[in-house]
Amino acid sequence: MTDLAMENHGDLIASDRVEGTAVYNRQDERLGKISNFMVDKRSGQVRYAVLSFGGFLGMGHDHYPLPWSMLNYDTDKGGYVVDLDKQILDNAPRYDGGQRPEYDDGYGRNVHQYYGLIYPW
Repeated sequence: MTDLAMENHGDLIASDRVEGTAVYNRQDERLGKISNFMVDKRSGQVRYAVLSFGGFLGMGHDHYPLPWSMLNYDTDKGGYVVDLDKQILDNAPRYDGGQRPEYDDGYGRNVHQYYGLIYPW
């Protein structure tokens, strides 16, 4: 059992336990890990988990904002599962670590639309 699974005794989890958690798809392929997540300042709701993968020795990782509603925690895997094929990420909205986008309404609509979701804000 992973540290994340052992320390999550209820429905809440500390942010430092989410960062670094593996993300898998339904085909059991590891897509990457959560590098951070974006929280609405006013409501306190998590809007996006930022998936990172690629690069070498921590350099050149791409970051993919995934709407939080897409992720489901799997206690057996000790990570999150999303219903995505790796190929879908080829053209997904992303940025490199040094160029974080403005998470405004236009960007949010673009991310949600790409994954076939309705932008709820």
